Amino acid sequence: MVRCFASLCLSLFFGLVQAQAAETPAAPPGEVTASNYSANLMQLYRESRLEDPRVLAAYARAQAGKEREREAFGGLLPQVTASSSFNRTNRDVETYTESFNNERYALSLSQHLYNKQAWENYQEFKSRARQGEFEAIDAQAEATVDLAQRYFVALASDDELELVMAERRATQKNLDRVEALYEKQLAMVTDVLDLRARVDALAAQEVEARNQVRVSREELSEIIGRPVQEKLSRIREDIELQVPGESVTVWVERALAANPALKAQEQALAAAEAAFREGKGGHYPSLSLNLSAQRSDVGYDNTLAPRSDSYVASIGVQVPIYSGGSTSARSRALYQDRLATEQQMEALRRQVVKETTSAYLTAQASVEKIRATRNALDSAERSRVAAERGFEFGVVNSVDVLTSVQNEYSARRDLLKAQYDFITNLLVLNRWAGRLSEQSVENVNMWLARNEEARALERKTTE
Repeated sequence: MVRCFASLCLSLFFGLVQAQAAETPAAPPGEVTASNYSANLMQLYRESRLEDPRVLAAYARAQAGKEREREAFGGLLPQVTASSSFNRTNRDVETYTESFNNERYALSLSQHLYNKQAWENYQEFKSRARQGEFEAIDAQAEATVDLAQRYFVALASDDELELVMAERRATQKNLDRVEALYEKQLAMVTDVLDLRARVDALAAQEVEARNQVRVSREELSEIIGRPVQEKLSRIREDIELQVPGESVTVWVERALAANPALKAQEQALAAAEAAFREGKGGHYPSLSLNLSAQRSDVGYDNTLAPRSDSYVASIGVQVPIYSGGSTSARSRALYQDRLATEQQMEALRRQVVKETTSAYLTAQASVEKIRATRNALDSAERSRVAAERGFEFGVVNSVDVLTSVQNEYSARRDLLKAQYDFITNLLVLNRWAGRLSEQSVENVNMWLARNEEARALERKTTE
């Protein structure tokens, strides 16, 4: 009997499980929904590298620079041309008429032996190509920082919505308690009105917060190239955010040596110097070697002549004497362009120093702010609990409870914002120091919670 009863219970249990599984619609194979997937910074970074138009355009310009370098180098190599012609001639003379065919074939080769303008032109485009490569690296770094900023803005919008909803629930809970006391004539009507006004204000804030969530997701979608609807991984609570151990002087020196934008400007200066030398090359003589071979049976005035083969080797010298002053004017203009590029490089160098120092000091201050806001949150939580208990005993009024709740959630917002600001400034610091890479994003991504950890944090926030 016992075995039969146990078998019956098991069959009923599995029947219920199968029925529930049949009622629950299964997701199609390969479909990812927002309920079972959480996107992190590294995943969006890899997508943006393939979809961000700014990055793709920068690398396209870099590739175009390489091709222009190859084009300029081709001007230094031998130039070979071939030509041919075929003529049909009819000649009418007083005594006779004749018709005949003419053919001519020619092959020529020309090689610069000395041409300063052609050589400096190649040096200019060689530097331009290197400039494009560094500009592409800088564009990737700038786009990465922009992605991180938009990611944390979206995350802050999600946090703001959840905090507003949580504050509204807490305030509504206190309102329900005060209304119950008011019905028993144990609370004042002003307490009820104050809490009800706060609940209504939080409802309005919730509408604005939901709108901001949608706006921030659209900003992410602009970079990724697709709608970003999945949940975003949050910052883990079991990590200790710290500033790198090196001093600000070390970071500034590192930035001056490795910043890609500064390196690109250095190549721009080298290109401007080469262009200036090219302009001065207009005063220099040029030397070239020319080889040609020709087979022809065309005589004077397209007459028919015996076929002949001719081979010519020549060395040509060209000496510029006077061009109306245009060569000198072009040289002076290119010299001023070089001076302007030099000043732009100096301005960028100062900007690199300023931005690196500012990012380092801001990140360092953010660590202290995180520590202070975490202590403020602990104090605010204890203050709110004490205020709620004091209200139960009639020691404090509803305004004090309302203020304590507002202080607690304000401290939560400050803590999250301080964490986001620290990570963003750390990425900015690495960007200006020329150290922002995929590994840097991966290191930051390790501070974000995985799916299970994120759900645990959500439950904690909801509670």
